[in-house]
Amino acid sequence: MTGRAIRHVAVVVPAHNEEEELGPALSAIRHAADALSAGNLHPEVLGAEARSAETSPAEAETAQGTQVSVSITVVLDSCTDGSRDIVNAHASADARVRMLETRARSTGASRGAGVMAALAGLDTGRRTDPDTVWLANTDADSSVPTNWLIRQVELANAGVDVVLGSVEPDARTADPGILRRWLELHPFREDHPHIYGANFGVRASAYLAVGGFPKLQAHEDRILATRLSRQGFLIRPTDTNRVVTSSRTTARAPQGFATYLRALGELAPVTADIA
Repeated sequence: MTGRAIRHVAVVVPAHNEEEELGPALSAIRHAADALSAGNLHPEVLGAEARSAETSPAEAETAQGTQVSVSITVVLDSCTDGSRDIVNAHASADARVRMLETRARSTGASRGAGVMAALAGLDTGRRTDPDTVWLANTDADSSVPTNWLIRQVELANAGVDVVLGSVEPDARTADPGILRRWLELHPFREDHPHIYGANFGVRASAYLAVGGFPKLQAHEDRILATRLSRQGFLIRPTDTNRVVTSSRTTARAPQGFATYLRALGELAPVTADIA
């Protein structure tokens, strides 16, 4: 894995009229960025055979000592609420936070625009090796844990190209029946089969190699993951950096997470054995 240690993390957050959730979401991301900057990385994160194939102890030690910079790009897509003021307030307090405005009305297009803007911001004076850049994607209605970026960089420095993290609906506001069915269908485990845009990390070189996020209103995360898998990139599902996401059932995007939760509420009781 020589030369593939992560040196920059670009967080990308698409938003469409998320003034109620955006502030807490950005605060959580900034806390995760602070934790990463503190340098608490642990290179021993894969099985023995994977480690021996992908990284040497010397390379792991080098990766652990590498200073990682972070940028946070919020993409405001056709927002008509107070989202812009919220991002400006965070940007005034934290130079890592940047804002991009678009009228794509597409989650996939917004994510893609945010990624390209973040990558363009790195190439100031000299070209940045995309092998050393990690793209951490989440949503404006979600709250990432403190170890969210630490865990992704640990896995990336061990040779992983794609990290598919887990999510859970916010139990504080979820309908109890919907939450119960969600938990039955989505048991928390390391080798889970699920793909969530709210917790999706990918090495920039892999992302660019498959053409990035498709410009779709929904399922852009699944399509990107499928393309990455077909090209043979190393993918690691994990439950070690679980993101809490909105439990609302009124959708911002068609066929999105809220639509799925609403459908769960209309189903008969389900069993847990689906994966």
